[in-house]
Amino acid sequence: QVQVVESGGGLVQAGGSLRLSCEASDSILNFNYVAWYRQAPGKEREFVAGITNTGDTNAADAVKGRFTISRNNADDTVDLQMNNLKPEDTAVYYCKAALRRTYWGQGTQVTVSS
Repeated sequence: QVQVVESGGGLVQAGGSLRLSCEASDSILNFNYVAWYRQAPGKEREFVAGITNTGDTNAADAVKGRFTISRNNADDTVDLQMNNLKPEDTAVYYCKAALRRTYWGQGTQVTVSS
């Protein structure tokens, strides 16, 4: 059973930065597509950013220009660099990895204080 694990969440002030990492028990870089989602309290889970195994990326309008998704070959992770964080970015952030089927991590909490 493949396991997907997120790390890097925490508490940060508005305007600050965090870097989330997603890794898998079977090399995250083997997956066709890896994406980050987030879910704020009382809201539905929403797409944040995604990257294909060829390096093509896409991101939600709400985070464009602030968040960057990338493949980290050295560490075998897919990272989400989050800059200029806002209180509305507060959520549990989940990693989704797709290869014949979809795997989700348990999530990591990101809290942005005003």
